[in-house]
Amino acid sequence: MAAHCHCSSNPRPSQPSLLVFSGGTAFNGVVEELKKLTVRVAHVLPVSDDGGSTAEIVRVLGGPAVGDIRSRCLRLADQSTSEALAVRRLLGHRLPINSQQAKSEWYEIVEGEHSLWEGVSKPYRETIRAFLAYFQNEILRRPNESFCFSNGSIGNFFFAGARVFFQSLDASIFLFSRVSDIPVESLVLPVISTNDRLTLGCELWDGTIIRGQNEISHPNHGSIGSVDKGRSSVPALPSRIKRVFYMSSEGRNSLHEVFPTANPAVLDQLSNVDCIVYAMGSLFTSLCPSLVLLGIGEIISSRSCPKVLLLNGTHDRETSGFSASSFVTAITDALNRTYGDSQNCLKNLPSQYINTLLVPKDGEIPVDIKTLSSQGIIDVVTVDSIHDPKVGIIFDPESLINALGNVVSRYMRTRDYLKR
Repeated sequence: MAAHCHCSSNPRPSQPSLLVFSGGTAFNGVVEELKKLTVRVAHVLPVSDDGGSTAEIVRVLGGPAVGDIRSRCLRLADQSTSEALAVRRLLGHRLPINSQQAKSEWYEIVEGEHSLWEGVSKPYRETIRAFLAYFQNEILRRPNESFCFSNGSIGNFFFAGARVFFQSLDASIFLFSRVSDIPVESLVLPVISTNDRLTLGCELWDGTIIRGQNEISHPNHGSIGSVDKGRSSVPALPSRIKRVFYMSSEGRNSLHEVFPTANPAVLDQLSNVDCIVYAMGSLFTSLCPSLVLLGIGEIISSRSCPKVLLLNGTHDRETSGFSASSFVTAITDALNRTYGDSQNCLKNLPSQYINTLLVPKDGEIPVDIKTLSSQGIIDVVTVDSIHDPKVGIIFDPESLINALGNVVSRYMRTRDYLKR
């Protein structure tokens, strides 16, 4: 497979290095444009998503959720050849919603008889099929658990098969990255490197505890179909979110809080990159699960590089009524672990975590300049936006990456000048 990898040429020396905290959906839309600025990007993703087809894999096989990681890997995958496109099409395919149709199509795929295999060479076909078959075997080994293939992601099944085979999330990411021909300088890092199931919880200001990432952000009352990440009619939370935390797999309240360790590779990247980015998306379920871990706030606050928040263009269930400064406060509280164990709390100022704010033009979130200024954030840049019929106002990808590039270039010029 290494001989096939043709998308991994050395980057230009001038390419900056970035670390992006995000979930698997909102930032995906700018990944292609980001490649024009740099491929030296560490994408840090949570592994606590328990919605959609990921939930079924976790229910039957256990382990961390891989949906966000698979989604980002596919966005980073090579598209320069017909075979690369065929592999991406296969691993990006979803089965039908109807459970019987889904099961029938799955067997066609795993047996190598589906049209999706067209254009995939024998070495790739045998490699991918081996892990799909291993996944199928693991499902069959659990006769007491009936697996539902409805709306299942072939990429998720491949990922899960590799993870169980290697007993390593990192090894499965490495395999997926090579199979989908991701540039070697582009890293996809789980914020927690684990082979265990992770459960996210949140505490509301009225004391309510909600268990499960999907229940916090996109509750769908237990249905297995696709999770609607757009502007849906989910009910408002009874109270604002105070904090997010990790729970034991069977836990129901804050007494069952657990404290997983941050991936050492993430801490290493944080210490060395030229820019840290908090991407747009679900504030409390995409960003905060990465920020609340020990060591993350300590390193970010010690860095003098650009620390850029990409403000959402619309409100969602998690941030109803928020202003821009409310986002800053929430991120600061997460990194300081303000409402967690008092022995592990930090007291850093917002400006030690965020020094630049990129705002989509005509977005819904009020930009309260005076309050931001009182938080120490004075570099606020408005970026061109577009209207997405599903989610509302979003950043124009080209404008966003240009603005981000300007922020990083300004920092690197200053740094290089000071080195003289």
